[in-house]
Amino acid sequence: MNTLIKNASVLLPDGTVKTADIAVAGDSIAKIDTIGSEWQADAIIDATGKLAVPGFINAHTHASMTLLRSYADDMNLMDWLEKEIWPVEAKMHAQDIYWGAMLAAVEMIKSGTTTFADMYGPDMGEVAKVAADSGMRAVLCRGIIGVAPNGMQALESNKQLYKDYHGAANGRITVMFGPHAPYTCPPDFLRKVVAAAQEVKAEIHIHLAETKGEVENCLKEYGRTPFGLMEETGVLDCGVLAAHCVHLTDEDIALMAKYHVRAAHNPGSNMKLASGIAPVPKLLKAGVCVALGTDGASSNNNLDMLEEIRLAALLHKVDTLDPLAVPALEALKMGTEYGAEAVGLKKLGRLEEGFKADITLFDMNSAAWYPRHDLLSLLVYSANSSSVDSVMINGKMVMEKGHLLTLDEERILYEANRCAVALTK
Repeated sequence: MNTLIKNASVLLPDGTVKTADIAVAGDSIAKIDTIGSEWQADAIIDATGKLAVPGFINAHTHASMTLLRSYADDMNLMDWLEKEIWPVEAKMHAQDIYWGAMLAAVEMIKSGTTTFADMYGPDMGEVAKVAADSGMRAVLCRGIIGVAPNGMQALESNKQLYKDYHGAANGRITVMFGPHAPYTCPPDFLRKVVAAAQEVKAEIHIHLAETKGEVENCLKEYGRTPFGLMEETGVLDCGVLAAHCVHLTDEDIALMAKYHVRAAHNPGSNMKLASGIAPVPKLLKAGVCVALGTDGASSNNNLDMLEEIRLAALLHKVDTLDPLAVPALEALKMGTEYGAEAVGLKKLGRLEEGFKADITLFDMNSAAWYPRHDLLSLLVYSANSSSVDSVMINGKMVMEKGHLLTLDEERILYEANRCAVALTK
């Protein structure tokens, strides 16, 4: 199918904006220019007054945790996990995973996110179904707690997830392996995960160096930082998407650069849980790919990637006392282009000929978009996700003029709330 997006203000990879048409052929951008009647379009979208940007890429989340939004707030991380979150998660069934992920899909699409990297518990096939039905891109893994009685069963579940869904939905779904963290997956178990991942040439998605306590305990128990331990166990040889990366030594950063570890920075979650501030400017200077994630909706408490982009731009300015620490364009790239690299997807995250047609249109007809000195600056520092008008993923419209085309929003809100109440009452 050929689609023509007419008269858009197109945000180009260098941060400049030009008024142009976007010709979409199948799943890719064919041309960005003034396009006349020579282009045979099956559908034409009038984007007058709209800013076209790459679809946002959420590089780290736990989609089905939407069911726990507002359930247990303002707690220390380990108390939050051990006393509140894990006990409820242990009661989740396939329908809970499904409707929680459906609720996440509604929220993500309506806020302009087109791709998400998800780590969660059993029944990840349900999340794959959500991705397939919603039209979203998903990079999935089964979250594996190695010290749990079902640790090996969870690893086998991740293997099956890879067999069943890697490359599914016309390539929109890919699969990684998901050992949760060094404090839940001992070295011998991590080596088993590495062997399983290497057998199918899969990469690894893991939480690393999220809190001071995690790093201190790792040093005490193994004599190494979490990143040093990952090198010793072979995890870094697999290709790694590392969530958080807050408490890092210079040696850790050097290891990340050496092994091309991609960081998923979660500013909102790290702030709320008081985990600390990741050294993002140092990582970027060292050539490390830094993407953005929301984490789960119970520790953020939303899946709004534009908010994370703004937080990334602001947080590091105040942390370093440098107003140039993370400029607007760099923050946006962290939520788009760098996100694509982080989750292992090519030809994604830029509005450029030959790239996948994952496009979000922002309606600029509101006060936050005036005066229009700099549209990139307005997007990052002024606008909010309520301005998202339409979303295209893989060349197909999944939302037009605020109306979801692939999801029944009313039913999803009802079913998700029903599941959440049953789990927590």
